[in-house]
Amino acid sequence: MKRRPVSPFSLSFLDIMFCGFGAVVLLVLILNHDTVKARNQTFADLRSEVVHLEKEVLVGEEDLVTARNSLSATERELVEMQGDSERVIRNIREMELEIARMSRETLASREHINRLTTDLKTLDEEHKRLGAAAAADRDAGDKVREFKGEGDRQYLTGLKMGGKRILVLVDASASMLDETIINVIRRRNMDTASRRSAPKWQRTLATADWLVSNLPVTARFQLYSFNTDAKSTISGTDGNWLQASSREDVNRAVNGLRELVPGGGTSLYHAFAAAKKLSPRPDNILLVTDGLPTQGRSKPATTTVTSKQRVDLFDKAVRALGKDIPVNTILLPMEGDAWAAAAYWKLAVNSRGSFITPSRDWP
Repeated sequence: MKRRPVSPFSLSFLDIMFCGFGAVVLLVLILNHDTVKARNQTFADLRSEVVHLEKEVLVGEEDLVTARNSLSATERELVEMQGDSERVIRNIREMELEIARMSRETLASREHINRLTTDLKTLDEEHKRLGAAAAADRDAGDKVREFKGEGDRQYLTGLKMGGKRILVLVDASASMLDETIINVIRRRNMDTASRRSAPKWQRTLATADWLVSNLPVTARFQLYSFNTDAKSTISGTDGNWLQASSREDVNRAVNGLRELVPGGGTSLYHAFAAAKKLSPRPDNILLVTDGLPTQGRSKPATTTVTSKQRVDLFDKAVRALGKDIPVNTILLPMEGDAWAAAAYWKLAVNSRGSFITPSRDWP
């Protein structure tokens, strides 16, 4: 059977329309899918950037708050430092005024001392002219060394000078240069001659001279100086007793002390340790000092020592010495050491010794 030829005009119009519409729909779906995908990718990138920017904003706000707090704290510190600076400036001005006042008082005191010295020299010449030298020789009695005081000020009450073996301990630390801390620091930086001529050290030498001069002739003695260490004022005699009846030994001991220059800290432990090394041990100790120790057996780790630490160092030194040796203390003045008098008074009571703070014009 013969097939009928196909003609394009035989297709249905609807079929053509549906085919065209389907092609359009397919094209739209393909294009829309790519657009949505690109848009989603763009939106995702933008969201990430927005989140990153939001985090940076939060961090920036936190840093801003921290910076504001730091600025406020800095401003407060600046105000406090300005206040401290003003107080320091006021204190410096007050100290300058005080130093100027003390300088004027020192100058006036020196002038007064010079006048007194001149008067004393005049009186001494008159005394010698009237023949008082012979009477002075008779009054010397059995003293081991002649000591000339000023006028009628050669007195000391309650000091126990007796004993068969007497040890004289003299503090030669830097604090013996003056009675105030600021003047001690000032004098400590002076030359050797100025330090030796310091009024407080000269008074210490006079006190030691008086003690040695009034020792019993029958006694044996030793004169030690101490600061961070303790040693005899006569080189080579450490640990050995000297004869009080020997004028040569007495003069050498006193002259050796006069050759010293005060300096360093104060170790009462080494002073008492040296006393224990003497054989036989002393039966009387005469101690000349101006306060509690600042060191013990070794140098402290810090540059400052509190009052409680000084009391502890004193107690350790006393325990090292023992209670069977009387300790007679002559305490010279020193500012800033309120516990010294009570501590040495207690030592005198416990050791059956004595405690004395002599007047400034003694001996």
